Amino acid sequence: MKSRLGSAMRPALMLIGLLLLAGLLIHFFTDNQLSWPAYISMMVFYSLIFGLGAYAAQLRTANDSDSFLLAGRQLPLLLAVFTMSATWVGGGYINGTAEYTYSSGLVWVQAPWGYAMSLIIGGLFFARKMRRKGYRTLLDPLEEKFGKRISALFFLPALSGEVFWTAAILTALGTTFGAIAGLDTSTAIILSALITIAYTALGGLWAVALTDFLQLILLLVGLSLTVPFALDAVGGWPAAWEQYQNTFGAAASFFPSREALGNYYWNWWDYALLLCFGGIPWQVYFQRVLASRDENTAVRLSVIAGVVCLIAAVPAVLIGIAGQTADWSLLNAPAPPDAASTLPWVIRYLTPGWVGIIGLGAVTAAVMSSADSSILSASSMSGWNVYRPLFKPKIDTKNLRKLVQRMIWIIGIAAMLIALNIQSVYELWFLCSDFVYCLLFPALVCALFDPKANGVGALAGFIVAAILRFGGGDATLGIPVLLPYPMMEDGVSLFPFRTLAMTSGLVTIIIVSRIRSFFR
Repeated sequence: MKSRLGSAMRPALMLIGLLLLAGLLIHFFTDNQLSWPAYISMMVFYSLIFGLGAYAAQLRTANDSDSFLLAGRQLPLLLAVFTMSATWVGGGYINGTAEYTYSSGLVWVQAPWGYAMSLIIGGLFFARKMRRKGYRTLLDPLEEKFGKRISALFFLPALSGEVFWTAAILTALGTTFGAIAGLDTSTAIILSALITIAYTALGGLWAVALTDFLQLILLLVGLSLTVPFALDAVGGWPAAWEQYQNTFGAAASFFPSREALGNYYWNWWDYALLLCFGGIPWQVYFQRVLASRDENTAVRLSVIAGVVCLIAAVPAVLIGIAGQTADWSLLNAPAPPDAASTLPWVIRYLTPGWVGIIGLGAVTAAVMSSADSSILSASSMSGWNVYRPLFKPKIDTKNLRKLVQRMIWIIGIAAMLIALNIQSVYELWFLCSDFVYCLLFPALVCALFDPKANGVGALAGFIVAAILRFGGGDATLGIPVLLPYPMMEDGVSLFPFRTLAMTSGLVTIIIVSRIRSFFR
């Protein structure tokens, strides 16, 4: 035990030295005005997480792919709940919730309860069946049902979802770290991404799960500590809530209404269904389900994690309300430059310095706990469902583990590059579930629950769903509206075309599969 801790401490101490050197170089050779207390606290936190990841790498009882990807299928319930919850309650979750609470009203803060519902639905209807079959990844039932090449096609939306998710998470960290520590966003993203990639490649799922345990505790404690100070700075909860209601009116409620949403009513429901069902077909979710000790653990961890996700969103909502109702001129502070900066701005200007440092650590914990999980998930599918079946079917488990470790670096760096070039955390966060909801969810449902589904039907469903989805355009990706959907406003279709694409893809798989079977 002592020798393992000692071995893990050495790379952690080396990391402290490297980060200290980086801080000195930034201080003397750039225009960044570093807040050294905040930077040092971040340095210690990163080193602690990296050391824990290094320690976890030594806990693997075997050096094969199962131990690396699924922790030997030995995750106990408590640790599984923590790693599942920490994965979903990431930087996009926290920053995005505060962002939309600040800018759009509670009615548009859909992601916290939408993703919580996806965990509960996934636990009740998908987790038991996936764990019972002993799959390794989300794509395994698709490969089993539709074949290797069709499974590789569905890898594309699965991969893009995970990469965009990671990019959104890293962007959330950059805005937070930059606001509090005085570091520019790009540098914060690069430093954080490289550290996260390194300990994920080192320890696999055990490293991710153990660091998630610590990160979720830091998140809940840190954000809960900032809320009383933030609300006190704006006159207390009653005054803040009254002003918030006056500002947003009917939109200051989580429940949809025609009064609050107007022409966006059906658009709201489109996004609501997207989050509830688009949050299910994720490798980052099923990796924890499949690593559970048994079926019952898989179901319980999903349902409990859904409840934890709802609770974890409360501080972010309150911080968003505080930011929206604050009179920044009276506080002698600049207003947030954009809605995405709400959470770091509130932490920096509405709380004492020491609380801000703790809050920074809390948000950083949330970011890293999701980034490592997502990078590992995408890399797992790349190695197991694409490289292995298509290029080297007889690869042994040790070499497969090494391949996945290389993919962690490739995918992690790709996500980092995307993060350096995006604006809104929340928009990119939604886009992640958008792809998997429209393209992947119908195929997963049919692979698990339709005995007559086949590869021809799955291919047809994918094509139909892709045409209907991308025909509706996407402002985040710069795709124009191509199909004449109704309910156009300011160049954007408010028609629920995402749900239309998903249901059309689902129906197409069912019908075409039966036609194919009939003529065989």
